[in-house]
Amino acid sequence: MTQVPTIALNNGVEIPQFGFGVFQVPPEDTAQVVRKAFDAGYRHIDTAQMYENEEGVGRAFADSGLSRDEVFITTKLGNDGHGHDAALRALDGSLARLGLEFVDLFLIHWPRPREGRYVETWQAFEKLAAEGKARSIGVSNFTVEHLERLAAETDTVPAVNQIELHPRFVQLELRDYHREHGIATEAWSPIGQGGDLLQDPTLTGLADKYGKSPAQVVLRWHVQLGNIVFPKSMRPERMRENIDVYDFELSDDDMQAVSALDTGSRTGPNPNTFG
Repeated sequence: MTQVPTIALNNGVEIPQFGFGVFQVPPEDTAQVVRKAFDAGYRHIDTAQMYENEEGVGRAFADSGLSRDEVFITTKLGNDGHGHDAALRALDGSLARLGLEFVDLFLIHWPRPREGRYVETWQAFEKLAAEGKARSIGVSNFTVEHLERLAAETDTVPAVNQIELHPRFVQLELRDYHREHGIATEAWSPIGQGGDLLQDPTLTGLADKYGKSPAQVVLRWHVQLGNIVFPKSMRPERMRENIDVYDFELSDDDMQAVSALDTGSRTGPNPNTFG
């Protein structure tokens, strides 16, 4: 079983660098899929209220025989949960569905800047952290502008910002901001949803060089950048392959070659307009 290192967040909580995401895993399949992920060595599960599969994650954990301190569970606030009191109620709902007394990380899923309530929502998150219902609190899909507003109007620096990040969208400016302010970078869509990215000659050439798959090369690139990743697969063999990236190291030149694939191209929504 692969030994996944942990990263210390800015509040001292340790998060496994490599996790398992359940975006688009059907609710009826989630418990079985997450159990397979546990069998493959994953101990960090990333879900969200919008995925509608928190119950399955909770069932998988309850059936796993693992202790609570062995598993790191993240969930995210749904877009209909913004506002102080609504956010407090929303986490209570997640805890009930997960069958947990606390989550390890609770994220604002999207900032919804046109609605203008993410600061108020973040103040509720600070309360949830103080109450112990969330060991760590963070955000997702926040830009530098959104983070700077939180810094100006609240007291807590997010532990994490979970953002779209892959070789065609490397987010250098935002990652630099994270590093300067002690915010961990989590990458969603870490392999750009697969597809033609994994056919790129740079990646296939590096895969041949290291005896790995193109996806493993990309995931290793993330690991060496210090990103936290949680690729999704419903196939046990792919789950095991994805996490098997700790037995090789990309050279500096090869790291730069992967980063040079950046085209500034998103696969997902723009945080300034989504929601």
